[in-house]
Amino acid sequence: MKRLSSVILIALLAVFLIPINTEAKTLSDLRKEVEEANADLENKNNQIAANDAEVAEIKKKIADIESQISEIESETGVLEQEIEESNNEIAEKSEQSKSLFQYLQVSEGENAYLEYIFGATDVTDMVYRMAIVEQLTEYNDKIMNELSQLVEENEQRKEELATKNKELEKLTDDLEAEQAKINAETAQIKDAMPSVEQQKKEGQKQIEYYENIGCGENENLNSCQKRYDAAHTSSGSSSIGGAGNIMPPSASGFYRPMVSGYVTQNWMNAGHLGIDLSNTNKTIEIYPIATGVVFAKYYDDYGALVLKIRHYVNGSYIYSTYAHLSAWYVNVGDIVTPDTVIGRMGNTGYSFGAHLHLELTTCDWHAGGGCTWSTYQRSTINPRQYIGLPSGLRVWWNGR
Repeated sequence: MKRLSSVILIALLAVFLIPINTEAKTLSDLRKEVEEANADLENKNNQIAANDAEVAEIKKKIADIESQISEIESETGVLEQEIEESNNEIAEKSEQSKSLFQYLQVSEGENAYLEYIFGATDVTDMVYRMAIVEQLTEYNDKIMNELSQLVEENEQRKEELATKNKELEKLTDDLEAEQAKINAETAQIKDAMPSVEQQKKEGQKQIEYYENIGCGENENLNSCQKRYDAAHTSSGSSSIGGAGNIMPPSASGFYRPMVSGYVTQNWMNAGHLGIDLSNTNKTIEIYPIATGVVFAKYYDDYGALVLKIRHYVNGSYIYSTYAHLSAWYVNVGDIVTPDTVIGRMGNTGYSFGAHLHLELTTCDWHAGGGCTWSTYQRSTINPRQYIGLPSGLRVWWNGR
């Protein structure tokens, strides 16, 4: 057994001063807790369903807006083409008018207009020639005015479409922001807990577990568990629930779970249920923080390798959880000591770098742990109360 540091000795003395799971919960209490938890889970499920429906409606609106934007872009393209064609025709008519005016202008002291008029063979021809000149001039003016008006109308429509496009783009941004907000709310509900189905399943298994080990409706579950564990310790295993049903030896002290490392995130920082520890050796060996029995071993909903150990301290049970492991070397029901290598640090599951997530609780939401997930969250203990760790983040320690 490794020698405890002076800091850990102080923590060891504090063990007997810290109340451990003092609430006397019975099987009847657990039934009520599971029932209330299931009702809360249904509310969460309904909220998730409502959020999903709202997001689906938002997506539908966004798709409709995108269709409108596409139509605007198409109409804008047509308008731009019409404006270009109108401008080209205006330029062409302008050239024609220019040629006509050049023909009509007085040049070199001779009035070409008069020459054209007076070149008529008779009065009728003269009237005809005067009418043609006037009609050509009026026709060109009329066409140019119509084309100019069309260009002006098209330009105005373009501005209207551009304004409408901006409004639709803003509406899209607003809808996408609302969608992101709803998705974040849903993610918060989901990320803060195991799946609803898993919680309900474990809640039912909790009740069945305590029924199977013979707990009375009004019997303290902690006392019932101790009685059952003591009766089955000699066999070294149990057929009930696979929850490590062996009476764990009393924990005689608490140790750091790694021979060296540093803290990367504290307990209850932004709702963090445990404390995160890391090391430059990304696969460093992990040890139990105290003597106990392996209580659970599983992959969580995100694929993280998780081990849980049940410890017997001062007449009550506490649970330590080790998550994001890259490997594990023990099985449910194994008795472990602070010298047992239980696994290696890793980056499995919902993790952004190799670390050990360590939790310490007075109950566990898996069968035989005596509580639901919501109660489990409230049962967490700051591991620093038991384990000597540097007070600051990324402050290196050596030794357990």
